[in-house]
Amino acid sequence: MVGLEERMKRRTAMMLGAAAMAGASGCGPAARQDEPKTAGGYFDNTGRDDLLSGGVKLIPVETPKGQFKVWTKRVGNNPRIKLLLLHGGPGGTHECFEVFDSYLPGEGIEYYYYDQLGSAYSDQPTDGSLWETARFVDEVEQVRKALGLGKENFYLLGHSWGGILAIEYALKYGENLKGVIISNMMASIPAYNEYAEKVLMPAMDQKVLAEVKQLEKDGKYTAPRYMELLMPHHYEKHLLRMPAAEWPDPVQRAFKHMNASIYVPMQGPSELGASGKILNWDRTADLGRIAAPALVIGAAHDTMDPKHMEMMAKKVQRGRYLHCANGSHMAMFDDSETYVKGLVKFLKDVDGGRV
Repeated sequence: MVGLEERMKRRTAMMLGAAAMAGASGCGPAARQDEPKTAGGYFDNTGRDDLLSGGVKLIPVETPKGQFKVWTKRVGNNPRIKLLLLHGGPGGTHECFEVFDSYLPGEGIEYYYYDQLGSAYSDQPTDGSLWETARFVDEVEQVRKALGLGKENFYLLGHSWGGILAIEYALKYGENLKGVIISNMMASIPAYNEYAEKVLMPAMDQKVLAEVKQLEKDGKYTAPRYMELLMPHHYEKHLLRMPAAEWPDPVQRAFKHMNASIYVPMQGPSELGASGKILNWDRTADLGRIAAPALVIGAAHDTMDPKHMEMMAKKVQRGRYLHCANGSHMAMFDDSETYVKGLVKFLKDVDGGRV
């Protein structure tokens, strides 16, 4: 018979071998500790009604001209942080946010692409009376309700024109917000125009500027020459700081899909100041009414005055300013590391009660 000491040695060896096999096969406590954080969590779509559409939902919205559908797409799961994205334009598309796919899933952020009415995948009615800021704000509220976002998890990020919507939403429906991000948008169109006229335009080639102004005066902003001038002399310097031929595919597509029938009447013909329906929009005096934690993002080379945006962060009740030193109006692309790190930190700080 084998002695007691030898039997104990064999039993210990067998137990150690079994533990090693359990770890290698993905079973047992040791394996669970090494499982990816996303397992059964961020990428788990169990029970989701948008499972077969990959997160896409067409949401019906009521307007003074009847019911239409707008396109949204969810990425990920996070019960505490759900970020709805408001694109620029007006008449732009969700595509300008696709850079987030490279960052936010890794941070566990749930986010929603959304094409506003008249844009890209959403219905595109032609009635110009629909293109009013107040109606768009009401549309955002309808989308929020349809997606089931609430005070405990709802963050709103508006970029450029979307920043106007984010400010207006925070003023009207602020009780629904957990946090708001105003990205690359001043609180005043008159101040924006003044910055363009006193800072940006004097820095341009004055012959080019004169020709641009003449084309606008003649209503020839759809002529190829108009963008041939603006692209190298303004857009590549203040909209996205890289040669236009190298602009990332999402930006190329967003420009291609821009709905000019919304953009021109509301914004004007270009990003060189504003001249449309939003010409007199100014909420500077109302910023102090925004109670939700707010992040204002500005950039050194933006079409918008970064000092004005820093001021905005001080005027809201619980504000923080993020400065993208290498960025322009599309800072999420030309200073993406600064932009995304600051955005993620804000979202997690609010979630953790640190703002």
